[in-house]
Amino acid sequence: MRYAIGVDLGGTHIKAALVRDDGHAVKTARTDTPAAAGPQAVLDSIAQVIEQVAQGAPDGEPLAGIGVGCPGSVSLDRTTVRSPPNLPGWKDVVLPDSLRLRFSEALRQRLARDAPILAENDANVAALGSAFWGTGQPYDSFIMVTLGTGVGGAIIHHNRLFRGATGAAGEIGHMSIDYEGPYARSGVAGALEAYLGHRFLTRHARYQLLTRPTCLHQTAGTDLEHLDLISLHRAAMAGDGAAIEIFQWAGHKLGVALGGIVNLLDIRTFVIGGGVSQAGDVLLDPIRASIGRFVLPALRDGITVLREESGNAVAVQGAARLVFEHAEDAAGA
Repeated sequence: MRYAIGVDLGGTHIKAALVRDDGHAVKTARTDTPAAAGPQAVLDSIAQVIEQVAQGAPDGEPLAGIGVGCPGSVSLDRTTVRSPPNLPGWKDVVLPDSLRLRFSEALRQRLARDAPILAENDANVAALGSAFWGTGQPYDSFIMVTLGTGVGGAIIHHNRLFRGATGAAGEIGHMSIDYEGPYARSGVAGALEAYLGHRFLTRHARYQLLTRPTCLHQTAGTDLEHLDLISLHRAAMAGDGAAIEIFQWAGHKLGVALGGIVNLLDIRTFVIGGGVSQAGDVLLDPIRASIGRFVLPALRDGITVLREESGNAVAVQGAARLVFEHAEDAAGA
């Protein structure tokens, strides 16, 4: 049995787990992300949760390595975190060197000789976790879409992560579905993230509060800033027309993008994860209903849209999977 540590670095929380090579999380830890305090404080917090979960490894069992899922793009060699959104001050941070400096002597001794520290985009590690231990497991090829603060994506092809020429493949959130549409944070006009990110959906819901009757008033009252996706989901599940229409509209927009992906890649399975996916069929049914309209007739059969049922667990599992995959590739070289 091999053990690796997986870390999910988010703009709000840092989660870590000691993971066996069968995907079981032996020990977990979580802390707030001190994003406003800058890169050094965040790196300190990452090292702390790694130290905590490392204590769960059996005595005498070396750790195979550490994988870290990060927002934004990562270098092709999986060492450098470029400019992650929601983490002010981060620019080309070399993660292995930065973390090793912070590890205790005890942890250094637990790490196997030449144990790697690997960074990867957070949607990519979620896709790996889903492929081996989550909803994506029955499918050898699928697209992972993560809907949260922003919109991320990843491509699994024949059970391998497809990374593209520079490691940045899968950025579905920055695909434009309307060249005259609103600008996303990336500067892309009509990017999917401008329609489906957490900020846009809640802003759209606040507009509904001002223009029509809705039970969202019961949650937000007169303070519109208190309206969040949880409230929006609850309202939709209670049959609120305004909330349902917001998710239907969002599902249609995503269906446009996913239809284009089917035409381009001939991959017909989509796994939807992230916080917005908690809306379930309220969101997924409109995607399923609209996607076929944007796909060539010959490719419409077998299109499947699923919710990631394992939740956020696939992110830390996938980060650990980076380590196991690295070892397997090295052994087969």
